[in-house]
Amino acid sequence: MKNVKEIEIKLEKEEWVDILKKAFNKKKKDIKIDGFRKGSITWDLYVKKVGIESLFSEGIDVAINENYDKALEDSKITPVVQPIVDIKEITKEKLVIVYKFISKPEVTLGKYTELGIKKEKAKVTEEEIEKELENLRNRFAEIVVKENGEVVSGNTAVIDFKGVVDGKVLEGGTGENYPLEIGSNTFIPGFEDGIVGMKVGETKDLKLKFPENYTEDLKNKDVVFTVTVKEIKERILPEINEEFYKDLGYEDVKTKEELNAKIKEHLLEHKNNDIENKYLDEVLKKAVSNMKVEINDEITHDEIHRMVNQYEEQLKMQGLSLKQYFEFTKTTMEDLEHQMEGEALNRVKERYLLEAVAEKENITVTKEEIDEDLERISSMYNVEKDEFVKMVGGTEMVEYDAKMRKALDFLKNN
Repeated sequence: MKNVKEIEIKLEKEEWVDILKKAFNKKKKDIKIDGFRKGSITWDLYVKKVGIESLFSEGIDVAINENYDKALEDSKITPVVQPIVDIKEITKEKLVIVYKFISKPEVTLGKYTELGIKKEKAKVTEEEIEKELENLRNRFAEIVVKENGEVVSGNTAVIDFKGVVDGKVLEGGTGENYPLEIGSNTFIPGFEDGIVGMKVGETKDLKLKFPENYTEDLKNKDVVFTVTVKEIKERILPEINEEFYKDLGYEDVKTKEELNAKIKEHLLEHKNNDIENKYLDEVLKKAVSNMKVEINDEITHDEIHRMVNQYEEQLKMQGLSLKQYFEFTKTTMEDLEHQMEGEALNRVKERYLLEAVAEKENITVTKEEIDEDLERISSMYNVEKDEFVKMVGGTEMVEYDAKMRKALDFLKNN
């Protein structure tokens, strides 16, 4: 590929031996050989007793680091990923290192404006307003004990239960004072339906069958659950009145019509956001398909690793580690990376598209715009602006993000 440059560095005879001596001096203090104090053995004696080959691994590390700058300068490119380093040849008298540098691939823009993509118009129906109103009422519903009557759909039945399979108590299939919302489909099919109509204090055997898609050891097996209803709770929906409006945070709303207008406004905002995101996705997809770019596997893999790191941070916020995630999902790092490959490639292409559009359209970012972003982002992290700049090592990242947003807005509006 045109954006790949391989630089070969050859270290021979004394030059290679000097590198090995540096490696020896680095590890000398930790070397312990019978008949010598730790760290006291000389180079000649070490080579004689242990052999120069034992220093090859450390010597390679020293050589790679010492020759990186020269190789990069010789390549005359700006790498976009970490270079790939290969040891082509290694003997007592010679080391040949090959540095593979990858620069940004060449991007040829196709048609990226006037793409003919139609944006939907958001509409909210009366049915949607009423449904959202019911959702709000359910959110603020009061759960009270049902003094009389039987279990109906929507009630929460507090139950004791015990499952028996093949004459044995089902492991994990028992519970006491378990609150089960009827209609939540928490248990296997037929369980919740079997409780409907029961009264407090009533005990009943539910003869059921585990479904086909259940665990291997239980699927399609007969099971008997003995269930006792201890308590029934029901949801009392709030009245649609001024108290309810205030609970929702609408101090200025006095009538149901005014509340409906607020709900419609809220639903329209969400729908417009969804439409905007969908439209933008279609614009990017079309513009990317129109451009020509060849993406190196190494660039895609670099993006995959970035995505894995982001996912790991998300898991940490949920109190999970990657190791636990793999245990729960019975997957591996290889599975996760493979799963992310398509999105990673798409992200890379979109990034190069936006960079090319920004360059073609001479999109720039002013100092004032950078300062505004710095103020906004630093306040999100609850740090001073100057401290945030030090944390991220300068303003380049913020400037780049702002420029990409402008390129995105350009595509969206043209």
